[in-house]
Amino acid sequence: MRVAERVNNMAEAKKENIFVRAGKRISRWFREMKSELKKVVWPTKSQMINNTVIVLVSVLIVGIFIWVFDAVGGVVVNGIITLIKG
Repeated sequence: MRVAERVNNMAEAKKENIFVRAGKRISRWFREMKSELKKVVWPTKSQMINNTVIVLVSVLIVGIFIWVFDAVGGVVVNGIITLIKG
């Protein structure tokens, strides 16, 4: 009798199919994502243009600094090599 009770309890406590659980999780994720996206304050067109210009100018300035330091480093290394070769 105890074995039959345990089998019945196990059958009641059995989890849902893995595909059903995954489907429910994915569905919940999309619902939560949708509700979070409703809270987002999207930038205006002028803010977007301003931010884009700032990023492009910053990238240009950093690129120029890297180029200058690379050129100076190359000159220094070539100078050291020519001094060593004599």
